[in-house]
Amino acid sequence: MSTSVTFWGTRGTIPTPGPHTTRYGGNTACVEVRDKTGQLVILDAGTGIRNLGRHLQSKAGPEGIHADILVSHAHWDHIQGLPYFAPFFKKGNVLRVWGPKQGDMGMEAILKSLMQPVVFPVPLEALAATLEVRHVNAEPIQARDCLITSMRVRHPSVTVGYRLKMSDGSSLVYVTDDELSGGEYDVGPDWRKRFVAFIGGADLLIHDSTYTPEELPRYTGWGHSTYAESVDLALEAGVKRLALFHHEPDHGDAALDEITERAQELVARRHGRLEVDAAAEGKQITL
Repeated sequence: MSTSVTFWGTRGTIPTPGPHTTRYGGNTACVEVRDKTGQLVILDAGTGIRNLGRHLQSKAGPEGIHADILVSHAHWDHIQGLPYFAPFFKKGNVLRVWGPKQGDMGMEAILKSLMQPVVFPVPLEALAATLEVRHVNAEPIQARDCLITSMRVRHPSVTVGYRLKMSDGSSLVYVTDDELSGGEYDVGPDWRKRFVAFIGGADLLIHDSTYTPEELPRYTGWGHSTYAESVDLALEAGVKRLALFHHEPDHGDAALDEITERAQELVARRHGRLEVDAAAEGKQITL
């Protein structure tokens, strides 16, 4: 069994269900990663994690569900699905949630505020599963047979990208909500050089591609990139495959078809060997 990557939520900012998003999906960010041993890592907990949770619970064996959930940051579209994640409510499941602090506010405090009685009927302390909440820092995370490293990216609030090195030797990098040009962010000197090295040679790069180049000038400082910038980054870093991600709420299926085609044409004009697709709910990639 090779490493598989399945998209359960690909949208950014706010869920956008409806007839115009049926093919690429309307749920916000959530990606399932499975290695050859069956280890489960979940990238972000937007509304897509609800359907993932129902799927996992329907397939769970007597040993329960064991998973690491990596949260990139605490903006709504990346955590709003957590209270509806079915494995939280089943005894015997063991779940670890990882994420960066936001100033003095830790991830556990953020999750507690997400599940306060005034906004949700079940408090964090009442979950049936065994839950651990841990902070992401400069130290690598060893999740059984998967080594996870992180790097801060250019987005309002403290936001990190993750690199996963799997036990079969494959690697993927997940970076959502990242502004490659424009804006002012506290990421230190030589950020681009360090970022390219962080991504370098990955089998799959999942990267924020919210805007078109024509749209970007209206949103400078909002913390997002264009599909063209993502292509440039992927070519510079020598990755094998790029998944355009964090789709703009007003980009329906037809718009994303055009964006994908334009991204692929850009690769061809540069004589690159990069494979490019737009992430779509239900789509599975094998590394």
